[in-house]
Amino acid sequence: MKDLCVRLIRGLIVMASKLPLKFHYFMGDVLSFIAKNIVRYRSSVVLINLSRSFPEMKYKQILQVYNDFYRHFGEIVAEAIWFGGSDYRRLRKSGIVTVTNAKEISELFDSTPSMTVLSTHCGNWELMGGFLGYRTDDGTEVSIKEEDIAVVYKELSSYVADRVFALNRVAAMEKRKTECEVESHNILRYAIKHKDERKVYIYPTDQAPYKGAGKHFIGEFMSQPTNAMLGSVGVACKMSHSVMYMKMKRVERGRYEMTLIPICRNASEHTPEEIMRKYYDLLEEEIRETPHNWLWTHKRWK
Repeated sequence: MKDLCVRLIRGLIVMASKLPLKFHYFMGDVLSFIAKNIVRYRSSVVLINLSRSFPEMKYKQILQVYNDFYRHFGEIVAEAIWFGGSDYRRLRKSGIVTVTNAKEISELFDSTPSMTVLSTHCGNWELMGGFLGYRTDDGTEVSIKEEDIAVVYKELSSYVADRVFALNRVAAMEKRKTECEVESHNILRYAIKHKDERKVYIYPTDQAPYKGAGKHFIGEFMSQPTNAMLGSVGVACKMSHSVMYMKMKRVERGRYEMTLIPICRNASEHTPEEIMRKYYDLLEEEIRETPHNWLWTHKRWK
């Protein structure tokens, strides 16, 4: 029954995704208005997060970021639904994401045992599954293949929601039957099993530590004392992976630039704390560059 629900919801998303992206943006604007003005979806969390993260900002500036964020929030949903029925050809034609440093990514991937990519909730993380199909700034393609990718995720409590979100994020890869998802509890076992294979491990890294996960104080982030999980970089250190920070800059509506910024070539030469500190420095730099571009509705500081 649950699998039937998953197939039904996925079918509806695929049908809706065939509509033009402009239509989805219109619906995203409607959703944004409802979320901000009627439902007031986590509005207190957003305002508290913004005011504590930007103590130097005046109220009018905070309010502007608040309004811009909710508009962007509607765009995230619109783009995720549109993405749900897309393939590589459609993604490339749309130009929704451009990968800016394909040659550097390929060089680091080809010259290290494996690559750990630390992603964020900046830009639209729901579009990451199209990475191999996006345009590159110089027309070259990265040397990574679908079978090389392992996306690490935390299983949701709802089976239906977990499968729908997971399948939607790899929608562009579904037709090739690629199995690229690895539940976070199984990642060390998976990495050891595939230690002789060159892989790209992609982790969503900027959440608050999960219940039962280790909490490690990494200093201040966005003007607030912050705990982090070190499991991702811990595996990278054990396996001598190179480590990259995934930056997803929103250029304008319907256009993002994705850049993988090297943190280190060999994680075993650094401590997990050092790597994670560098990650949060890069994340803060990105947030301050475009403040509305991060997911302010989640409770990062508990």
